[in-house]
Amino acid sequence: MESNILLTVFLPVALGVIMLGMGLTLRLEDFKRILVYPKAIALGLVCQLALLPLVCFALVKLFGLQTEMAVGIMILAACPGGPTSNLISHLAKGDTALSISLTAFSSLITVVSIPFIVNFAIVEFMPDGEEQQLNVLKTVISVLVITIIPVAIGMFILSKASGFAQKMGKPVKILSGVFLVAIILAAVLKEKEILVESFKQAGPVALALNVVMMSIGYYLARILKLNIRQSLTISIETGIQNGTLGILIAVTLIGNSQMSIPVAIYSLIMFFTAGLIIYVGNKIIKD
Repeated sequence: MESNILLTVFLPVALGVIMLGMGLTLRLEDFKRILVYPKAIALGLVCQLALLPLVCFALVKLFGLQTEMAVGIMILAACPGGPTSNLISHLAKGDTALSISLTAFSSLITVVSIPFIVNFAIVEFMPDGEEQQLNVLKTVISVLVITIIPVAIGMFILSKASGFAQKMGKPVKILSGVFLVAIILAAVLKEKEILVESFKQAGPVALALNVVMMSIGYYLARILKLNIRQSLTISIETGIQNGTLGILIAVTLIGNSQMSIPVAIYSLIMFFTAGLIIYVGNKIIKD
């Protein structure tokens, strides 16, 4: 019962706080970086918005994932990078400014792309999928209200009261981290009876997706002669997704908590691979 309340009532508020925290670090200049780093921004967006869902679909088919587990991992692939990716990029000595810009752009674009990708997955993998599809307009409005508007409020606060925004930045980040852990745990506890079996099904796909996409992001960046910091950042932005938003879509917008399990599993796995890339980044980049 408690996990139900946490997921359905507390979740939208928690995600709003997390996105507000991201807004407190964003300035309009971050959206102008497409003119400064056009190749890096373009590659990052292509990896995250196009290659990630395509590779995810291919892996789901390859591993034979079905029904809720398949839709859940596709929901994750449809989500943008989360604020967590900015912190990981900073810790890995990547290009934090590029990371923030990619997160901002992907968050804007996925407001529109999420319902189409998720509806495709529902029809493809669920029995009677046509009856369970997301309402496109309702989903766009919901994601806009819960993600983009809090970001805009945070940006407004930063522009008008930068001292206050900087002072609030650290406690909001800590609170965001606590919320993220609580949401993942709640999603797991909600379906604890099927957790082991779900992990057997979705775990290999989630791990493969994370490793494959982080590798693709990094090596495509190197092939296109981006510097090492930018390459690490694109790898991180391609592999670190907004799991909180994914859980919200599954639980609140679709109303199927089983679909949140693959999102939670991926979110747990990505923290381990993030730790590895932080270690690698600090070994190869010497300040």
